[in-house]
Amino acid sequence: MLTATPSRGSAPDPAKRIRLVIWILLGVIVVAGGAWYAVLTMSKPAPAPAAVPGTTAGAAGAEQLVRADSHRLTTPAVEKAQLVEFLDFECPSCGSVHPVVEELKAEFGDRITFVNRHFPLSAHPNSGQAALAAEAASQQGKYQEMANRLFETQARWAGQQQSQAPLFRTYAEELGLDLGRFDAAVADQQTEERVLADITDGEALGVTGTPTFFLNGEKLKLTTKADFRQKLADAVK
Repeated sequence: MLTATPSRGSAPDPAKRIRLVIWILLGVIVVAGGAWYAVLTMSKPAPAPAAVPGTTAGAAGAEQLVRADSHRLTTPAVEKAQLVEFLDFECPSCGSVHPVVEELKAEFGDRITFVNRHFPLSAHPNSGQAALAAEAASQQGKYQEMANRLFETQARWAGQQQSQAPLFRTYAEELGLDLGRFDAAVADQQTEERVLADITDGEALGVTGTPTFFLNGEKLKLTTKADFRQKLADAVK
């Protein structure tokens, strides 16, 4: 009679051993990876806060945009916006945009305060003298008239290496200014300091060229006349 042979147990399967070793190694790798992730996360600096769209300079920036003695070309009964221009009377771009600004001033001047600030550039030899002439004229209530004359005749004097102060003096005479007072104002150190104060404010606000416009404290990037007009129209809605 055949009897069953008692079982002694099967031999270990090499494939199973290999799989077991692989799983152990994977576990070690996962644990190690988790530890490194924790270390990196703890040492990584927090991301910087995102900039808030539409924000402008703080209170100091607002003061630097328009000072008590800044040249306000319009005085609306109810101000809905402020347009500040940093300009150079010898700058060709300023001269080109001047008629556009005059047109917009006529259209929006009853709602927007148009403000002029000086920013004569060192590349323009008579820009500083022109700014002094405009400041001297302002002391006799003729800033805007002198500014208009300087821009209207810019092609006549811009780029000249010789001082154009005598020409600017003839403009003062044509505007009916007291020439004695005009000459004294041009030579006065305080007049120069007034122009330098505008330059300092402009530099603090990031002005590097002219013309530079700020609408309600925001520096404008303009492409066309229509774009300029639309920005002002949106500001007074």
